[in-house]
Amino acid sequence: MRRFLENCIDQALGRMPADLVIGNVRLFNLVTGTLKPVDIAICGDRIVGIGSDYQAANRVDGEGRIAVPGFIDTHVHCESSLVTPLEFEACVLPRGTTTAISDPHEICNVLGTAGLDYMLACAGRMVMDLRVQLSSCVPATHLETAGARMDAASLAPYRSARQVVGLAEMMNFPGLLAKDPVVIDKLALFQDGHIDGHAPMLGGRALDAYLACRIRNCHETTSLNEAREKLEKGMHLLIREGTVCKDLAALAPALTTETSILCSFCTDDRNPLDIAEEGHIDHLIRRAIALGVAPLHAYRAASFSAARGFGLTDRGLLAPGQRADIILLDDLHDCAVARVIARGMPVEPNLFKNRTAPSPIGLDSVRRAPIRPEDLRAPAGGPTGPVIGILQGKIVTEFLTMDLPWKDGLRHPDPARDVLKVAVLERHGVNGNIGRGFVKGFGIADGALAASVGHDSHNICVVGSNDSDMALAVNHLIALGGGFVAVQSGAILGSLALPMAGLISLEPFSTVRAQLLVLQRIVRDMGSRLPEPFLQLAFLPLPVIPHLKITDRGLVDVDRFELIPG
Repeated sequence: MRRFLENCIDQALGRMPADLVIGNVRLFNLVTGTLKPVDIAICGDRIVGIGSDYQAANRVDGEGRIAVPGFIDTHVHCESSLVTPLEFEACVLPRGTTTAISDPHEICNVLGTAGLDYMLACAGRMVMDLRVQLSSCVPATHLETAGARMDAASLAPYRSARQVVGLAEMMNFPGLLAKDPVVIDKLALFQDGHIDGHAPMLGGRALDAYLACRIRNCHETTSLNEAREKLEKGMHLLIREGTVCKDLAALAPALTTETSILCSFCTDDRNPLDIAEEGHIDHLIRRAIALGVAPLHAYRAASFSAARGFGLTDRGLLAPGQRADIILLDDLHDCAVARVIARGMPVEPNLFKNRTAPSPIGLDSVRRAPIRPEDLRAPAGGPTGPVIGILQGKIVTEFLTMDLPWKDGLRHPDPARDVLKVAVLERHGVNGNIGRGFVKGFGIADGALAASVGHDSHNICVVGSNDSDMALAVNHLIALGGGFVAVQSGAILGSLALPMAGLISLEPFSTVRAQLLVLQRIVRDMGSRLPEPFLQLAFLPLPVIPHLKITDRGLVDVDRFELIPG
């Protein structure tokens, strides 16, 4: 380190050539909002000079492009990209995302600390900076069956790991407000560190109590009034635009001159199709500006404010002493990424070649015996009962009450009114539970969809118009070792295998994207108009998001935080 610092001084002063100079660029200053022609001198992974006439061992001609700091995704589950973290990097780094704050609670809910170890091993081999949060909710609640359990004692040894930022999203806000000892123990462990939030629709004194535990931020804000209350109380607003959850349009007016220091962007869960077709954080910047957000505020949120919100004071600005994460843009308003420099290295295709990925884990995580159609029957005392109502573009669901066909003591789906049966089957080999219910909004008249991605415990979730197709979909999913399946009239129409923990493909990003495109067309032909039906399906078992959800234990009234009869 001593020699490196001496080199930084000499290269900044011009006593020796810089390791790299990015020349002929216009620097967009996130403090002043000005554009200024400069050269950027870099020593190793650090910016050492902003000016002109630098000598360089290597030089990149910026060709007059606009230079901005690397983008930061402040909350992401890499597993939701359906590919390994190294494949995730190969897709998002060329788009300008140089830092990501990852919560691995998807894989941890299946595999426990082995999943955390895998994510940290991947982070250690990446060019981009993947920071890992320690998952706070494994399991997420007492209302479902997970594959693992991680308490405060199991998290404590990881606090000092180099890539660890702090405690990941505290989803169990009802448990916090009820002073659940397991929740309190985890919060106590991180009182002198960083704690991520997850508090949908929380306000008033309940929000005060949540913030009093030193929780810093929230990515589950969906309305402008909710955003303003949280900002007024000093909570960092992580504005999300994922594949299912699209909150940017509603929250863009909250991103102003006054609030930009407390606003950042995140994707949370974004699949390969959206990343390939729309982009990553670059997409959020582009869309925010199109919605009327000033470019200065948008780029601040994507880098400077994001970095400061997580205590990463070495990045977020293009200035001496800062990490050399630099994006060159063809156009500021369109966020047209032309070149990326990460850790002082130009990002080229060969940057990702010849590196060894950690060995896959969790290849036997779907531990469920095949089922019969009669296993999915839904006993009921009458035709009237609860139905989950899907809201497109949201993971919040409606709590509907509907009359459905009822015969021989069983409730049945009503595809003519867009109501399907839904079942969640425990798949970790713990108890064999099956939760049964009904859901409105998939648009499928005939057939079934099944997935082993089911936030957050990732049990098997299946929807369908009839028990036979649903059972066939589940059994094919078990044979695959996890993934997505579409079935109609007793035939398997298409599938995508996700053998690692039932969440992640072992194929390259481009292959997974192609397979998803095929599945998307199949499900559209089945009648669904949901943009991403499998991810919409994956959020039905999430019992910390209002209002009605379903787990392997049955239907959950999230507002009362309890199981209810179907």
